[in-house]
Amino acid sequence: MISPSQSKVCFFFDTVKVTLTNRGELKHFIEQLFRKEGKKLLSLNYIFCSDKKLLQVNRDYLKHDYYTDIVTFDLSDTSASIVGEIYISADRVKDNAKHLGVSFRSELHRVIFHGALHLCGYCDKNKTQIQEMRRLEDKYLHLYQAFHMKH
Repeated sequence: MISPSQSKVCFFFDTVKVTLTNRGELKHFIEQLFRKEGKKLLSLNYIFCSDKKLLQVNRDYLKHDYYTDIVTFDLSDTSASIVGEIYISADRVKDNAKHLGVSFRSELHRVIFHGALHLCGYCDKNKTQIQEMRRLEDKYLHLYQAFHMKH
């Protein structure tokens, strides 16, 4: 198993408490997602925060004045190696999970993988892109469940 100091993926919590079980496994799986997509991951930070915090990030950096569940920043110097920061609103994930009738954990993993897929070059601006993004989210959710069962 990869020790935390060796992981390229880090989790940070900004004024919210999010239960992330099996963090080491999840970090390892996220790294595998990038490899499966043919991308080299150098560093990825996930910041779990409140609706209020993510709304401010959305306003300050993207000039969007609305709530969202995730904002992904590609901080890479080149397309060869990925460096990123992903902000996730725990409030929005909780509301979305309730609305969709799924567990918080499942929706949280979907959003975590969604951000990673953005960094791999996938978009969700039109209907075709959204369908492809959902297909890949489902694929990685299924693979993670299988991965988790083995470890």
